[in-house]
This record gives sequence, structure tokens and C-alpha cells, in this order.
Amino acid sequence: MAQIKVTQVRSKIKCTISQKRTLEALGLKKINATVEHEDTPVILGMVDKVKHLVRVEK
Repeated sequence: MAQIKVTQVRSKIKCTISQKRTLEALGLKKINATVEHEDTPVILGMVDKVKHLVRVEK
């Protein structure tokens, strides 16, 4: 499968607990942190939940 880069671009301060946990599960802890994942349906679903906080590159 292809790789995607997920970068956190906004703060998680006023987010719900589930969104904070989703960011942690993706491996994002700070603003401008970048991680690479396979673009599986599970990862894409997690990214969709926090799409207002992250930027995705293929």
C-alpha cells in the first residue's frame, strides 16, 4: 500500500477527548509533528476524525 504523511497543524487544546486520543494513536504529540502511515482504511478513518487539525500528503 501507499504511504501517507500526516502533519498536525492545529492545537488539540479545545478538542474532545476522543479527538485527542485519536491524535495520540496516530503518533502526533506536538504541532508540526509529522508521521508516516500506510493508507489503510483504519488510518484513513482516524485521519478523517481529526481532519480539521492535520494536513495529509500522499
